Amino acid sequence: MGQLDGRVAIITGGARGQGAAEARLFAAEGATVYLTDVLTDEGAAVAAEVGGTFLEHDVTDVDQWKVVVEAALADHGRIDVLVNNAGILHWATMTETALDVWNRVVAINQTGVFLGMQAVAPAMKAQGSGSIVNISSVAAYSGASPCFAYGATKWAVRGMTKGAAQELGPFGVRVNSVHPGIIDTPMMAGTPLEQMSGNVPLRRHAEADEVAKLVLWLASDESAYATGAEFVLDGGMTA
Repeated sequence: MGQLDGRVAIITGGARGQGAAEARLFAAEGATVYLTDVLTDEGAAVAAEVGGTFLEHDVTDVDQWKVVVEAALADHGRIDVLVNNAGILHWATMTETALDVWNRVVAINQTGVFLGMQAVAPAMKAQGSGSIVNISSVAAYSGASPCFAYGATKWAVRGMTKGAAQELGPFGVRVNSVHPGIIDTPMMAGTPLEQMSGNVPLRRHAEADEVAKLVLWLASDESAYATGAEFVLDGGMTA
């Protein structure tokens, strides 16, 4: 018996990296998976692999969020899990960050999370249950000078998670954030992972599957009393 048998889950940014790992694990644990992304070929391939449904989806577009939510509700009448995983990383300091870059990073990493929570909240409140998992970063625990806009949005996700948890808790809906450290994903392509991991107490980076296992726990009933909480997966970077 799977941990997510009978559950309906939406995973954004599901075409590759952490999102794809989450989709595979969720499906293996019995969930009906809707994975969304702007990368249509990769997303469709992952959906076919896991027996899920792929929807092309720009998380910054409120109308596209409505389409995703309505599709899941039309097919199954409920939404049990939302993983706000979609995000982008831009390497630039504060003084080097152009306004158009800032706006794009904020739109995807911060506004996309807001719109996702807002889109699924009515259905989850009506059914009296649900788990929202927002993917933040260890960048939300310190200054992030080399990737200023990214760090700023991950701090925002940390705060939005707590506010949403306070609002939705009385309706049986849980909201938590996950804060990965150095993870081997396409988003980190071109970065010296081994060098970056040199000061990590565990002396290694993590794989996307390791993040997916934590997200699975938060999506399942095993974490039934966890809400408004922050779960760090960084090999001890922030210890």
